[in-house]
Amino acid sequence: MSRGGPPLGVLGVVFTALFLAGIAVSTIMAGTTFPSPYGDGAPAYFRANQSAVMVTGFLQFAASVPLAIYAATASARLRNLGVRAPGAVIALTGGTLASAMLAISALVSWTLSRPEVAAETGVVHALHFLAFATGGVGHVVFLGLLVAGVAVPGWLARLLPRPFALGGLVIAVVAELTTLAIPLTGLAVLLPVARFCGLAWLVAAGFLLPRTRPRNSVKETP
Repeated sequence: MSRGGPPLGVLGVVFTALFLAGIAVSTIMAGTTFPSPYGDGAPAYFRANQSAVMVTGFLQFAASVPLAIYAATASARLRNLGVRAPGAVIALTGGTLASAMLAISALVSWTLSRPEVAAETGVVHALHFLAFATGGVGHVVFLGLLVAGVAVPGWLARLLPRPFALGGLVIAVVAELTTLAIPLTGLAVLLPVARFCGLAWLVAAGFLLPRTRPRNSVKETP
């Protein structure tokens, strides 16, 4: 393995594909999309679609692993490129926490697939909200930190094209604004925007971020 670590672009493709597969496969199996915890039909959905819920949990837990590796690799590569200030650490912290939140949400979803749990309406509601909170706001806010941790050094050190880095900063801001979806549930519409734009940006950044810089251009960068 090279000094730059595993290929970031490939890691981005893998965790994005696993995450999207969790949504697509479970939707096909159930014949409907995963319900919102704010609706009335969630308990019936979990009772009727236990296999689909299990698949969602499995694939999203699997997606959390390459996401954690992506964060570690991106942080190490930024340091190899001369970034010594907080940018690389922010990327590592944000990506690690985003991976952890996704893993927790996935394991809660797996718990909801158990027939003895799905039979208890009150337990289903509580676990459904927990899965939504960790896989929604919890995951997206920290995914935004990962994006920002790569975009800011990419902008300042000219490691990434300026318009692309600026786009990452905009995505990161939207991701942080999803925090407001906790008290203002109507703002939950920002979650898919920040999530899917963030995933696409990270995949592209993985292919665009260089492995090395000319020695005379390396300097400390925030």
